[in-house]
Amino acid sequence: MQFRQLRYIVEVHRRGNHISAAAEALNTSQPGMSKQIQELELELGFAIFERSRNRVVGLTEPGREVIEIAQRILNEVGSLKTIKDDFGAQEEGTLTIATTHTHARYLLPSVIKRFVQIHPHVRIGLVQGNPTEICEVVEAGKADVAFGTETARPFPSLLMLPCFKIHRSLIAPKGHPILRQKVLTLEEIAKYPLIAHDPHRSGRWKVLDAFERRGIRPTILFDAVDADVSKTYVELGLGLAILATPAVDPRRDRELRARDASHLFEPSTSHVTVRTHTYLRRFVFDFIELCAPGLTIDHVRLALRERERAAK
Repeated sequence: MQFRQLRYIVEVHRRGNHISAAAEALNTSQPGMSKQIQELELELGFAIFERSRNRVVGLTEPGREVIEIAQRILNEVGSLKTIKDDFGAQEEGTLTIATTHTHARYLLPSVIKRFVQIHPHVRIGLVQGNPTEICEVVEAGKADVAFGTETARPFPSLLMLPCFKIHRSLIAPKGHPILRQKVLTLEEIAKYPLIAHDPHRSGRWKVLDAFERRGIRPTILFDAVDADVSKTYVELGLGLAILATPAVDPRRDRELRARDASHLFEPSTSHVTVRTHTYLRRFVFDFIELCAPGLTIDHVRLALRERERAAK
């Protein structure tokens, strides 16, 4: 059994069972990768991947276990390398943060400003995506930490720590009739077209679920990829939006008005997310604590140990 074989099977699984895409990502040949995977399966005595007409189509039952173990091994090896780097340069390195647009634009700037003041020699890298995508980046080892809301699927190899609740506001153009309503209701909101978030963000689920529970079907004009796009079209008078309250800045959004809608829509929860079975450098813990002061290094380490024991 070779280390590169474990890298190969994990990458094939990560690339949606496409060996060619995995080979390209790892800068190797497809025939060579296929041969190495077959040799590993022969050594183990069972198939890791299900195949149809010589194409990989999924994981076998024991293959799922192999992938989980292989991912843990790769994480542990990565941790050893990080420990080496950490002791060689305690205050240097790169912190890669995977985050959503709303967090990157409205919630992270003040956190990053304080972090840079504490760690001036640590470079910051930002990777943006929807909540599920940013966790996939952390899972793949391409980011140290994710900062976003709830995901569309579980991530057994990750630890998600809640930071705070994000409430929602109704966004309308200045002078819109709905702003004159004394009591804001779902029925009143549904009289106007809505500019919604795309389906991969928890904000959309929670907003539409609130209407569905009341038996109301609002008119969705279109799905916007982020809060800034939503606000642009609200400002043009094309519809209303339900956005995270921090996404509205009165100093910048002078043609818009916001009304608290926390009584109508469930809040989302911001989480910081890290891999289990991995070594976190001290500045990663510092970043987490800046995001949520209650998440101290001792708290996070205890949560990691408990999650790792539960996974065994």
